[in-house]
Amino acid sequence: MTTHSRRGLLALVAAALLGAGCGDSSSGGTEIRIPLGAGGVGFLPLHVMRARALIEKHAAAAGLTDLTVRWINLGGPAVMNDALLSGSVYFIAAGPPAFITLWDRTRGSADVRGVAAMSSLPMYLNTTNPALATIDDLTETDKIAVTAVKVSIPSIVMQMYAAQRYGAAEAFRFDRYTVTMTHADAVVALLAGGNQVNAHFTSPPFHQREIKDPRVRTMLDTDDIMGGATTFTMLSTTARFRDTNPQAYAAVIAALEEANELIRNDPQTAAEILFAAEAAAGFSVEELVEVLRDPDIRFTTAPENLEKYAEFMHEIGSIENEPESWRELFFPEIHGGPGS
Repeated sequence: MTTHSRRGLLALVAAALLGAGCGDSSSGGTEIRIPLGAGGVGFLPLHVMRARALIEKHAAAAGLTDLTVRWINLGGPAVMNDALLSGSVYFIAAGPPAFITLWDRTRGSADVRGVAAMSSLPMYLNTTNPALATIDDLTETDKIAVTAVKVSIPSIVMQMYAAQRYGAAEAFRFDRYTVTMTHADAVVALLAGGNQVNAHFTSPPFHQREIKDPRVRTMLDTDDIMGGATTFTMLSTTARFRDTNPQAYAAVIAALEEANELIRNDPQTAAEILFAAEAAAGFSVEELVEVLRDPDIRFTTAPENLEKYAEFMHEIGSIENEPESWRELFFPEIHGGPGS
C-alpha cells in the first residue's frame, strides 16, 4: 500500500470515528477502540475478547462502568501504526518486527510500547517446487509469498538465516524472491499450480490447509531459525493512553489473560468464535479445533524471542536503538513475568 493510499484509508477511519469519544473522554464515558488485525489464529484472542465482552467485564469489576469498546475491521501494520499515532485507535496488534520498528521510531515522542504478547506460533516456508530441497536452492524463477516484503516476520527471519549462513553483507539475499500477498490469496495461488508463486511463508491455519496437498513440502519454519517458540502477535499502545486510562489499560490486560485461558482450555468454543468471525476464510470449525490443539501453537502474554528480533534489526540498521532487554520494549505491568 502506498503512503497516499494509507493516508486516504486513515482519513476514512478517522472520519468514521469522529465524535465517538476518546480514551480520556470528557463527555461522560470512556471508549476504547481496537482494530481486529489481519485475521487468522494469531488474532483469535481479540475475537474472544469481543465475543465475550471481556474488557467490559473487567472494567466493570474495577468500577469503570461507563466504558465501551469499539472493535474495528482494520488490518496491515502500516495503516494500524498510523491509526495509533493519530489517536484514531488506542491499541494495535501486530508481529514483533512491525512493533519494534514503531517502538524505535516513537521513543521520546508517542512512546509506543508493548502491553503484552498474544500468541506464539511457528511460520512455515512451504513449496510445490520439487527442485527446492532447501531455501538455498532458490532461483530467479521462484517466488515466495509473504505478507510484507522486507519487514514481515518471514522476511526478517529469512534475513537472519542469510546473515547466519552467508554473512551480514548477504542479509537481504532472499528478499528478491519475495512478493507481497495475503495468506488467503497465497494459499490459492500456491495450490493452483500457476507461475505466480511456488512457495509461501505462512502461518496456521493456512499452513495446515497447504500441507494436506501431496505436492506441498515444508522447507523450514521460524522455530528452526529463532531457536524456539516466538511471539507471533502482540498488543501495543502509547504511553499517553496508559497514563491517562490506568483502569481501562488494566482491564485490557486482564481480558487478554482470560481470553488466552479460554482458548487453551476450550479449543472447541474458541474455534467456534473464530469461525463466526472469519467464516469467509473457508475453514471449518473442525479444522480450526485441530489447529488450536497443535502443541506448537501457544496463547500467552509472555513475550518470546523479541530480544533476538531487536538485536538483529539493530545490526542490519532497521532500527536505531537496541533495547537492553525485552522489558525495555514493554510497559511495567508484565515485567514480573517470564520473557525473552
